[in-house]
Amino acid sequence: MDKFIIEGGQTRLEGDVVIEGAKNAVLPLLAATILPKNGKSVLKNVPILLDVFTMNNVVRGLDIEVDFDQDNNQVTVDASKPIKDIAPYEYVSQMRASIVVLGPILARNGHAKVSMPGGCTIGSRPIDLHLKGLEAMGAKISQSGGDITATAEHLKGAKIYMDFPSVGATQNLMMAATLADGMTTIENAAREPEIVDLAQFLNKMGADVRGAGTETLTIYGVSELKGAEHDVVQDRIEAGTFMVAAAMTSGNVLIKDAVWEHNRPLISKLLEMGVSVTEEDKGIRVQSDVSQLKPVLVKTLPHPGFPTDMQAQFTALMAVVNGESTMIETVFENRFQHLEEMRRMGLQTEILRETAIIHGGKELQGAPVMSTDLRASAALILTGMVANGETVVGKLSHLDRGYYHFHHKLASLGASIKRFSED
Repeated sequence: MDKFIIEGGQTRLEGDVVIEGAKNAVLPLLAATILPKNGKSVLKNVPILLDVFTMNNVVRGLDIEVDFDQDNNQVTVDASKPIKDIAPYEYVSQMRASIVVLGPILARNGHAKVSMPGGCTIGSRPIDLHLKGLEAMGAKISQSGGDITATAEHLKGAKIYMDFPSVGATQNLMMAATLADGMTTIENAAREPEIVDLAQFLNKMGADVRGAGTETLTIYGVSELKGAEHDVVQDRIEAGTFMVAAAMTSGNVLIKDAVWEHNRPLISKLLEMGVSVTEEDKGIRVQSDVSQLKPVLVKTLPHPGFPTDMQAQFTALMAVVNGESTMIETVFENRFQHLEEMRRMGLQTEILRETAIIHGGKELQGAPVMSTDLRASAALILTGMVANGETVVGKLSHLDRGYYHFHHKLASLGASIKRFSED
């Protein structure tokens, strides 16, 4: 198992950093390549991440040709031949996002069998919204032995209201509806930029998806889809992570190609805190003087609210800002595990249900810590950069699921960080 060794204390990040295509966008895009029976699909700006390899294997396991050209960050998928309707357990079990293949397989084959997904332990993420939506479209669902089986000779358009704007459920139902008979409306749909990116790809394939980015999606089913080319949208969470890293180290960093609109909720809180955030021709520049920053209250919400995937990193920033900050987590009930590790580094915090009070500005000390999920990994690394002495961050398998060459990028900005194999 690999680990990071970080020498912290006086780190000040400065320079330019390039971010990758979005992990949270490319996974459903890969699932969408299952749908077309004609032509090849080409995805560009694909990040080289563990989750991408896993999803490639999920799709490949359906007897679909998948080629990942890592030199050019491009995936080519040919699903023109008949495909299997059972997703391979060995890969589905590794990643929760793999559940989004259920809708595309069902829409194309009329039958799908997918294992209950695995992934980060950040709380319960039930898939009932996925299943209820498919049932509304005429699918018969059964669960047995950890597998979900869905059957529908042909899906029918339906009116679907989601109790919660689930990103995964919105993606799954949107893809399934592209080949359904008639019109499907999804109310209280997720509005994330990744939803818009998926809708754009589906429409390039010949689908008719309207309203992406709003609370109501309308999908008019078509008889068939064809392969298409698409550039994966930039990763707003990676961009946000470097914004926070610059802010908490009194840095001056240009995050190249970052999209202001996609990061607006985070930028709003950074500005409220006193961080300088400016839009430039080449991206977003973040400058900061930690001694002048003010504590804030943050509440995570579905987009366009503050993203839960930035919660852990932002608590690391709160830890170095003088005063009492408050973080309220409303999306996942088990996403404060990283704070327990940060306590080993001297963090003073109280946690009561979904609320964490961060007493910032206290001296932090390097310590051995273990990452508990993907975004927690980044938070612990950022905290290690500002803590006095040496911090060792272990269990990097989480980090590799969502960040490419994270330590190289931080080192290029001035961080003292190296990766070692425990062997």
